[in-house]
Amino acid sequence: MAERVRVDTLSADWQELLAAATAARAAAYVPYSRFAVGAAVRTGDGRIFSGANIENAAYGLTACAERVAIWKAVSEGHQDLAALALVTETGSSPCGSCRQVMGEFARELPVLIADTAGNAWLTSLAELLPLSFSAQDLDDAR
Repeated sequence: MAERVRVDTLSADWQELLAAATAARAAAYVPYSRFAVGAAVRTGDGRIFSGANIENAAYGLTACAERVAIWKAVSEGHQDLAALALVTETGSSPCGSCRQVMGEFARELPVLIADTAGNAWLTSLAELLPLSFSAQDLDDAR
């Protein structure tokens, strides 16, 4: 179960990751929903990649902030994800598609979900996406 925490009590590493997610949120392109999301992922070697949601008039082409951040990391050669933070006005959790993308690169990913009022919830991908479909399922089928 997610643990509710105040942002000002987080470790320096989490605060740095959340600051990157918050900065990314400012660049969100959300002319339709007006629901800005920022995300940041830390890789195993300590690098941080951030992203914001980018909407499209053809809604299915919208990209979530979490996927943008992860894809930026992966496109730069970093597939070892160590932690992810995201921030929305309300503290909303990642959608199912984002959870599945996270699971492609990290089975035990710590996740911080924050709102803009200074509240946060520490959880994990295992809690957000139990019994996920993975490459192992494909290997087992062969």
